[in-house]
Amino acid sequence: MPEGHTIHRLAHEYATRFTPHPRLRATSPQGAFAASAALLDGHRLTATEAHGKHLFLGFGPLGWVHIHLGLFGKVAFEGAQGPGAKPDTVRLHLATPAGDARADLRGPTVCALVTDAEKQAVHARLGPDPLREDADPDRARARVRASRTTIAALLMDQKVVAGVGNVYRAEVLFRHGIDPYTPGREITDAQWDAVWQDLVDLMREGVRLNRIDTVRPEHTPEAMGRPPRKDDHGGEVYVYRRAALPCHLCGDEISTAGLAARNLFWCPTCQKA
Repeated sequence: MPEGHTIHRLAHEYATRFTPHPRLRATSPQGAFAASAALLDGHRLTATEAHGKHLFLGFGPLGWVHIHLGLFGKVAFEGAQGPGAKPDTVRLHLATPAGDARADLRGPTVCALVTDAEKQAVHARLGPDPLREDADPDRARARVRASRTTIAALLMDQKVVAGVGNVYRAEVLFRHGIDPYTPGREITDAQWDAVWQDLVDLMREGVRLNRIDTVRPEHTPEAMGRPPRKDDHGGEVYVYRRAALPCHLCGDEISTAGLAARNLFWCPTCQKA
């Protein structure tokens, strides 16, 4: 499932490509969003917004297209010469009248036309997003410090912090030497402040680079004289998907276990209880 930085990039891409145009073509070749697409057809994209893993495309008084990609959703942006997606897989197709910019949304968990009130209800149930200017880390801190749940599970709870996924969860805990099984109520204020600021910085870099890199400069392949990571997810990491491999810092074996319905990765030596 895409992490929050990807959704913020999508919001920016939609805005850059489509908001300058007074009218857009909107269709649902797959048919599942056909009635709403017909309402949007010929209208302008006025705003885009991301909160955690939720994307909103604003069409003025018509409302907002609420999108959650889930595990299988993807957005492909194409120009006039692009190949485009197979029509029967596209939930929402947006294009400029001349076809010089197109976007195909496929396989989302959610794609619905919602009102302002319905959009606000989504925001209300989400925790603060490290990439949003209105994020309140103290609200997340209060949820963490009041909980006996492990910090690893809390960081993946979108009601606590919105946008953090499995990669950022594992990596930020390693970067601060925190045992992932530490109960939230045992996380100190200093630890939380450091984790939150690190999430802000790392996720902003994720937006900028369109990949997740979490290793510090002194631990890059070039600095350490080690081979670069080879993985479909790209980016240099400390523990994510490195089970049974040696830790870059201490050399001991990276551990893995199931937690919060996902695979957790950590270094028992560098992240002692």
